[in-house]
Amino acid sequence: MIEELIDVLDENGVKTGEILPRSEIHKKGLWHRAIVVAIINENNEILLQQRSANKEKNANMWDISVAGHISSGQDSLSAAAREINEEVSINLGYRVDIKEFRYMYSFRKMQVFSNEMVENQYYDFFILRKSNIVIDNIKYQESEVQNIKFCSMSELREMINNNQIVDRPEVYSELENYIFKI
Repeated sequence: MIEELIDVLDENGVKTGEILPRSEIHKKGLWHRAIVVAIINENNEILLQQRSANKEKNANMWDISVAGHISSGQDSLSAAAREINEEVSINLGYRVDIKEFRYMYSFRKMQVFSNEMVENQYYDFFILRKSNIVIDNIKYQESEVQNIKFCSMSELREMINNNQIVDRPEVYSELENYIFKI
């Protein structure tokens, strides 16, 4: 399998022109861009995924609907649609389109998981509202995801308090504000 190539950013989030494999970016702790998407149904429940036990970081942890790196030359919206179509394909008879996303905001985060895994990332956070999503109709990539479920905001808060979910306070705070405004 060919390793994903990613654009290297400077500390201000501007592309440097350098393109490196994902593993090298993490090993060197270089800045790069990723997306985070919260899929919300008509009951204002958030789709969560449980990360595979094989993942190099946050294995077995629950996580927001979809998160992933932006490949070199790709924009955030295209990466968000690609990640959803790869990780949690919603069987609605069509693929997710970039026009369906609502951009929330961007933030940067520095995390050290090990000497070989340093994530210095700029995240673009999106919300995708979808009605009539049936869990049984969602096909997920088993190499990435081992389980999925919908949860309410109060259930999400409980998972955060019990350290059952990937540490993304910037996303959860904005998500809570969004859900309570609608």
